[in-house]
Amino acid sequence: MASPKKPGNDRQPLARRPRIGLALGGGGARGLAHIPALEAFDELGLKPDVIAGTSIGAIMGAAYASGLSGREIRAHTTEVLTQRLGLVRELFNARSQAVTKVLGFFNARSALLDPHALLDIVMPARTARDFADLKIPLKIVATGFYEQDAVVFTSGPLKRAVAASMALPVVFEPIVIDGVAMIDGGLANPLPFDLIAPEADIIVAVDVTGAPTPSPERNHPSAFEVLFSSPFIFERTIVHEKLKSSRPDILIEGGTSHFQTLDFLKVGEILAAAEPVKEKLKAQLSRILSCDTLPVIEQAPLPEALPPPAATKKRRLPKPRLGKRRGKDAEAKT
Repeated sequence: MASPKKPGNDRQPLARRPRIGLALGGGGARGLAHIPALEAFDELGLKPDVIAGTSIGAIMGAAYASGLSGREIRAHTTEVLTQRLGLVRELFNARSQAVTKVLGFFNARSALLDPHALLDIVMPARTARDFADLKIPLKIVATGFYEQDAVVFTSGPLKRAVAASMALPVVFEPIVIDGVAMIDGGLANPLPFDLIAPEADIIVAVDVTGAPTPSPERNHPSAFEVLFSSPFIFERTIVHEKLKSSRPDILIEGGTSHFQTLDFLKVGEILAAAEPVKEKLKAQLSRILSCDTLPVIEQAPLPEALPPPAATKKRRLPKPRLGKRRGKDAEAKT
């Protein structure tokens, strides 16, 4: 990503092919908007040099980093959500009784889904087994439940990292890895563009956090909507706060904020609503890559780079020097 902006210098020379980083955020069904973004890269003949993903962004990022094209991911996702799985279709039906029924079918004791079992069906067969097998470096974000902080995966088995990243509370069991209980990565870093800043000259971030919107029929949310949308209100707040101090070079809104978290059965509608993402991203990438210089995006400097003012003042006015001056004045008077 571009370095912090300096006075009188708002461009930096482009001496080589710029490295592109892609951050795919979390947002439940709204994250199907990542598919047109991936297709934009394909249609431009580009590949990101590094990807970071959270929750559904981790699923999409894992498939794309494994070598699948955006079009292949679209075809697989559409098939899974419209043709194959009656139980998965029931899960994503926006009725709490159906959710309870399906959750109980998978695990009657905890009434939670096993994300590993779901990923076995949802993830394309060509998805890599291990981070080492990926064609594009990938960072996946989960949240340590007791640690209350982000956990970033860059190595090891890929499916367990994705499972941890998508373990949405209430729906999925927490994933325990090396003794750490992990839940959905969006609760710590819903749009992880900061993770790829050291490795990229241009950072593209696709934000699908969305916001609850009232329906024409009712102006208040149902208990079901509150249950599954509340975490995303928190995630949207995190994204807004991050953007106050640092911004990606290209920030794309998914255009799917009016869809609910579990609206996966509306895959066709969501992809249609997100279609403008493709052309927007293609236009912005083409504009930046056609320049001889890269834009420098203003961002907050790292705290450790700031000089400590208090310590500097003390070094300039040490007490021994003051004492000597007084001594010389006294000798002069004598």
